[in-house]
Amino acid sequence: QVQLEESGGGLVQAGASLRLSCAASGRTFTMAWFRQAPGKEREFVALLTWLSSIAYADSVKGRFTISRDNAKNTVYLQMNSLKPEDAAVYYCAARNSGSGYKPGDYDYWGQGTQVTVSS
Repeated sequence: QVQLEESGGGLVQAGASLRLSCAASGRTFTMAWFRQAPGKEREFVALLTWLSSIAYADSVKGRFTISRDNAKNTVYLQMNSLKPEDAAVYYCAARNSGSGYKPGDYDYWGQGTQVTVSS
């Protein structure tokens, strides 16, 4: 069983940056970020596999960057040019093989970290 712990959320103004971190208690193949705004479904944001394959949601391409420190079992999400519509609870997720874009594709989840963007 892998445990995930996110950190780095907060309240920022539109246009600002934040970096989220997610530390895993063990090695995983794919680590990803999802987000969920009030009243909306949880949606895919970005993923990064052990083999360095990367994917982003269209809504964050060019603004968000996912990276990973395999030695530390930690994944990061650098979020630049934040918009009010980026506000959500951000969740780290992981799986031991393959990858996916749906919440159901992932076996392990963090508790979430709140990102609030004021206009």
